Amino acid sequence: MTTAATPHTTALLPELSYLALGDSYTIGESVPENGRWPVQLAQALRNEGIPLADPRIIATTGWSTDELDAAITAQEPLGTHDFVSLLIGVNNQYRGRDVEEYRVQFAALLWRAIGFAGNRPERVLVLSIPDWGVTPFAVKEGRDTARIARELDAYNEAAHQACVQRGVAFVDITAVSRARGAEATMLADDGLHPSAAMYAEWTRLALPVAHRLLAHA
Repeated sequence: MTTAATPHTTALLPELSYLALGDSYTIGESVPENGRWPVQLAQALRNEGIPLADPRIIATTGWSTDELDAAITAQEPLGTHDFVSLLIGVNNQYRGRDVEEYRVQFAALLWRAIGFAGNRPERVLVLSIPDWGVTPFAVKEGRDTARIARELDAYNEAAHQACVQRGVAFVDITAVSRARGAEATMLADDGLHPSAAMYAEWTRLALPVAHRLLAHA
């Protein structure tokens, strides 16, 4: 005699808290709330049996590293969370700020993120900065797209090095942003920010890493 398989359920498991830190890419400028990549990621993890709550998001379009840091301070105490994500830096690059300044400020934010995760670096996930230089907005504005790419590569390398030093997972979503970031379906109406479909690509890349980090929560 065979019995029916028991469906995946998270109902009997304790809900895990999630803090998402960032800028327009985390708040999801120009997309509905359920299209934001942290919200998509939480839903995808729940679908795989990991009871991650929808995130508390501290992010605003236009924020640079120092502005995110100040906003975090203004909202403290934030408590301890089971999972923390961090994606920040595009506005530093957009404003022409030095990569060495970014290196220092990103490292400080990463330490804060680890602290919010209960001093568990294995519960922190960092996403790389996407390349906005491929977007219609950048082309229309006559931006030097090769320079944008070089500078973002330097920023992302600085962030990656900080993550390696602290044992934090780093997910590269820059490649997919370059490969598909000019497609109309991957863009919000402003021609600059990602659409929910592009955020779904980021979620696809982040999901197996986040699952590994939370599998034994």
